[in-house]
Amino acid sequence: MTSPATRRVPAGAVSGVPGGHLSRAVLTALTPVAWGTTYVVTTELLPPGHPLFAGLLRALPGGLMALALTRTLPRGRWWGQAAALGVLNIGLPFPLLFLAAERLPGGVAATLAAAQPLLIALLAVAVLREALSAWRLAWGLIGMVGVGLVVIGPSAAFDDVGVLAALGSAASMALGLTLTKRWGRPPEVGPTAFAGWQLTAGGLFLLPLTFLAEGAPPAIDLPAALGYLWMGLVGGLIAYVLWFRGVTTLPVTSVAVLVLLSPLVAAVLGAVVLGQTFGPVQLLGFGLALAAIVAGQLPAPTRARS
Repeated sequence: MTSPATRRVPAGAVSGVPGGHLSRAVLTALTPVAWGTTYVVTTELLPPGHPLFAGLLRALPGGLMALALTRTLPRGRWWGQAAALGVLNIGLPFPLLFLAAERLPGGVAATLAAAQPLLIALLAVAVLREALSAWRLAWGLIGMVGVGLVVIGPSAAFDDVGVLAALGSAASMALGLTLTKRWGRPPEVGPTAFAGWQLTAGGLFLLPLTFLAEGAPPAIDLPAALGYLWMGLVGGLIAYVLWFRGVTTLPVTSVAVLVLLSPLVAAVLGAVVLGQTFGPVQLLGFGLALAAIVAGQLPAPTRARS
């Protein structure tokens, strides 16, 4: 029988069984891979001009489905904590990211969003009381540079509001991820219920914003219905169940660097589906970002831990 002490993984701890860490990391990595399909699904299947509605359908239906399946509601302090995590992890990043996408070229917005591992490396010091790791900071910076080389084109331009929105989205998710690690998950609550709490809270936060900003929902044809189904089931419920399972069982810095997969998958799908091409600079960026992702799964060298 496993004791509670061995079931709970301390914040920032690295699993003593590399195989176990690797399998959990691979499952968790499926989430940013699913998120990376958002761009091609949005451009090819969904009606234009309704990004918040897409975000709402990505969160609220899956959250309510998870609550119906698990029949588990928060108790005590978890009502407030689940609401806070849902807003930070889901509700707030969506509108900020969409604002950034409107004000910035997509590559610039994606690169600024890739600052999340850097922010988490710093938040781990303040929130989780971990030692500042030059190893994590360096690889976080390398990963951000790699993503930038992949997605930023020659016409890149910067807008103050767009930059603040992109960084705000990254900061919100970084704080939400760090607090998820700090607060953990109630021992009697599974990852599906835990994801359901946050998806529902994030969706309820988005609900009034969506109708105030976009008005009535768009007409939905068959391709749009399939796109929304993919976003809500795969990119929403399944992805967040795997994500929050990983957050509570893996070191937070290992999870954070996995988000770099999302713009990389989006770029690959852009090449395969939309006929976009890669040059030597993009390939170099891919290599740097992948190296950062792999390095993030390894324990920091002894000198880098202090």
